[in-house]
Amino acid sequence: MPAPMTKAEREEFLAGVHVGIVSVAEPGRGPLTVPIWYLYEPGGEVVLITPPDSRKGRLMEVGTRIGFCVQTEELPPKYVSVEGPIVSIEKAEVDGDVRPLTHRYLGKEVGDGYVDATRPDGTTPEVVIRMRPERWFSRDFTKQA
Repeated sequence: MPAPMTKAEREEFLAGVHVGIVSVAEPGRGPLTVPIWYLYEPGGEVVLITPPDSRKGRLMEVGTRIGFCVQTEELPPKYVSVEGPIVSIEKAEVDGDVRPLTHRYLGKEVGDGYVDATRPDGTTPEVVIRMRPERWFSRDFTKQA
């Protein structure tokens, strides 16, 4: 049976570059579960950026509890799942929020080109959503319990 990760291992893993999967309750339906880019530093909050008028953006409010999961794509698998409340939602800034997130996934040169092409006036309608991880679940299939 695969073993859970230690606190340090799971925080380091979550801080790595993965596409995250966020789940948020949607009244009258099952939870909305979608992929998303994110930022995380050990001991901190999971940071998401999304348009407030997107389906997921409309469902997220301060106090809403969400689930978030990241995994490896190669074998043997590893994954970390966290759950917790949204603690803040603020207007995103292109240079302070969007650009660092884009650099994380696309690199500086391609990321800057993407940001400049999609936000030519230097503004963004997006919001920064911060979730405080309270419950953790992890498995590392390279370790045995």
